[in-house]
Amino acid sequence: MMKFPRAATALSAMALAAAPALAQPKADYPHKPIVLVVPQPAGGAADQFARPFGQALSQRLGQPVVIDNRPGANGNIAAAYVARNQPADGYTVFFGSVSTLAVNPHLYKATGFDALKDFQPITLTNQTPNVLVVGAGTPYKTVADVVAAAKKEPGTLSFGSAGNGNTMHLTGLQFEAKTGTRLIHVPYKGGPAALNDVMGGQIPMMFHNLSAVLGPEKGGRVRVLAVADTQRSRLLPNVPTMAEAGAPGVVQLAWSGMLVRSGTPAPVVERLHREMVAILKEPAFRKPLEEQGFDVLSSTPEAFAERLKADHAAMGEVIKAGNVKID
Repeated sequence: MMKFPRAATALSAMALAAAPALAQPKADYPHKPIVLVVPQPAGGAADQFARPFGQALSQRLGQPVVIDNRPGANGNIAAAYVARNQPADGYTVFFGSVSTLAVNPHLYKATGFDALKDFQPITLTNQTPNVLVVGAGTPYKTVADVVAAAKKEPGTLSFGSAGNGNTMHLTGLQFEAKTGTRLIHVPYKGGPAALNDVMGGQIPMMFHNLSAVLGPEKGGRVRVLAVADTQRSRLLPNVPTMAEAGAPGVVQLAWSGMLVRSGTPAPVVERLHREMVAILKEPAFRKPLEEQGFDVLSSTPEAFAERLKADHAAMGEVIKAGNVKID
C-alpha cells in the first residue's frame, strides 16, 4: 500500500475542507451596498416605484440600496452604464422598462448595450396602461371628439410624449393607424415635461402612463378619455377602454422589471429573486403603489425573459410599420 507524507496528507485534508467554500463563493451576498439604477429623473414614474422598492429591499437584504438616477436617451444611458461599466456581481441592479429594452434597440444605431444578451432578468415588477389624456381647457370630452377634430384638419392636432420611440409615442402611432387620423408628434425630454404642457395648454393631449396622470385628473387639470388596455382600470372605472371608445386595437401596457448583468452568479440571482418577489407580494408594499395606478406583479426570471423577447419582436414590427426614426 502506498504511503503519503504527513505534510501532503494534511494539505489534502485542508483542500477538501476548503472545497465547499470555493463552490459557493457568494454565500455572503450581500456584504456591501447595492445600487439600483433608475433611467428616469427623480420624481418620474419609475422613480416613484423604485424608491419604496429600494427601501423594502434594503430591509430584507440588510444592506443599503442606493438609488442612482441616470436619465437620458430614453433609458439608453442608464442601461449602457450597467451593461458596460458595472461588474456582473449583483451589486448593481437595473430598473429596466419596455421602452428601453424592447423599443430602443430598433430605434438607435448604437444603444451601448444588447437588450437580449447583456442582462439577466430577475422579475417583472409592475405595469401600467397608457391613457389618452387631454388638457382641461380643451373642448375634447371623448375619443370621438379627438378623432373628429383630427380628421377635420389632418396634420394639425398635436400630441406630446416622453420622446421619439417611447411607448407614449408608439401608442400615438397605434391610435393614428386604428382611427385613420394623422397627428403631429411633439417629443419632449421626459413624460413630466410633456404632461406639464398638456396641463398648461401648450399642447392639447398626450398618451401617458395612467399612474402619472391620476393626480392631475383628480385635481381637474386634465381629462382621461380612454385606457389603452383590454379592460377598464379599477382606479377609473367610468373611463372606457380604447375599444369601447371607438379605437379598437390600441393597447399599450408599459412594464418595468429588475435586471442584473448577464453572468451574475446563480446564487445571487436566486437570492435577489426570492427577496424581490416577497416584496412585490406584500400587501403593505402593493397597496399605496396600486392606488397610484401601478399594477404590481412578479414573475420568474424565465417568464420575464420570454416577455422581453416577445415584446422586443413586437415593438420592432410597430416601429417598422410606422417608419419611426430618431430625429
